[in-house]
Amino acid sequence: MNISDPIADMLTRVRNASRARHTEVVVPASRTKREIARILKDEGFIAGVREEQDGPAIVLHLTLKYVDGKVPVVSGLKRISKPGLRVYARKTDIPRVLGGLGIVIVSTSQGIMTGAQARKAELGGEVLAFVW
Repeated sequence: MNISDPIADMLTRVRNASRARHTEVVVPASRTKREIARILKDEGFIAGVREEQDGPAIVLHLTLKYVDGKVPVVSGLKRISKPGLRVYARKTDIPRVLGGLGIVIVSTSQGIMTGAQARKAELGGEVLAFVW
């Protein structure tokens, strides 16, 4: 299946699975998606990530996290920079999500990182997504 925006597809799968109270979501693997999943795990939005060979393709299994087993930890995901309209931010203009309660995922020259890490490293880049 040909997907024009694989990052938006991944975020939509996570959003839909968390709203449907699924324990796990499966997404096709890529280097960018692995890094986004790593950031979500490090920031405590998902419980775990594992890779698995599914025939010729490699897929990521993301284990979702819930508060008291009911309320999803991921309450919102939003794709910012899209293939039709790229959004870039300088090191001084990296946005904050919900006054610091959420995270910004930024693609910099040093790799994909959170907005806080990019500010600390004094790097700007493409604003991929907001997670809260």
